[in-house]
Amino acid sequence: MAIIYQAEETAMPHIHKREVSKWIKEVAAMYGKDIESISYIFCSDEYILRINNQYLKHDYYTDIITFDYSLNNDISGDIFISTDTVKSNSQKYKTDYNEELHRVIIHGILHLCGINDKSSEERADMTEKENKALEMLNRISTEKTFTNTRD
Repeated sequence: MAIIYQAEETAMPHIHKREVSKWIKEVAAMYGKDIESISYIFCSDEYILRINNQYLKHDYYTDIITFDYSLNNDISGDIFISTDTVKSNSQKYKTDYNEELHRVIIHGILHLCGINDKSSEERADMTEKENKALEMLNRISTEKTFTNTRD
């Protein structure tokens, strides 16, 4: 049950790895899934473009690419996230960078849990599930803050 975070051609974003890993496991459990092995690779736009070209034969930038190696209810995958695109999307949609980053982090997990976003109906469902997951993260963060301030 490992969740690994690494960076390629970009700085590692500031995330609370223990808190985010706990959150990811809770979200996966909501869909009857267990985390086997997840690798998050935070990268530049140019890096993700090369991945998109090489493996998917797409010639465009994107915020996330998820490679699914899951078996049954044990989810595994490599999740590439362009921090450049996350930043530009946060500006475009007028959202906080960290919120957008967490949205993309959980978006990959939701894909590994079997949620798609090809049609407009599926995209609406995905957004709803992302929002619900972000509320969970806020709860976990609040609990952590409360626990730390009580000591």
